[in-house]
Amino acid sequence: QVQLVESGGGLVQAGGSLRLSCAASGRTFSSYAMGWLRQAPGKEREFVARISGSGSSTYYLDSVKGRFTISRDNAKNTVYLQMNSLKPEDTAVYYCAAGKVAVTSAPGYNYWGQGTQVTVSS
Repeated sequence: QVQLVESGGGLVQAGGSLRLSCAASGRTFSSYAMGWLRQAPGKEREFVARISGSGSSTYYLDSVKGRFTISRDNAKNTVYLQMNSLKPEDTAVYYCAAGKVAVTSAPGYNYWGQGTQVTVSS
C-alpha cells in the first residue's frame, strides 16, 4: 500500500512558476513509477508527466514539454513537478499517482493522491 500526499498548488499569474511535491509513504518508493496527471472542470483526467522508479527516464505531454520538469528524490520518498511559464490552460487539479509500470494513462496507476489545485490567471 502506498499513500500519496500532494502539496504546492495555488494561484499564480500567467508566466509564473509553481513546484508541486508529492510525499509517499512506504519503504518501496523506488520500485514505483510516478506520474502527474491533471483534471480541469468538465474534462477527463489527463496525463502530464511520468518518471521511472530510478528517475532515469521521463516522459511528458507535448503541451508541457520545455515548461514542466518531473523529478524524484528516492531518499525522501518524494516526487516533484516544477512548472514554469504557466498558462491559463494549465489550470486544473493536479494528482500524483504511483504504479508498477511507467504509463501515460490514468487506469495504469494503482495509487493516487488527493489532488492539489493549480489556478493560472491571465
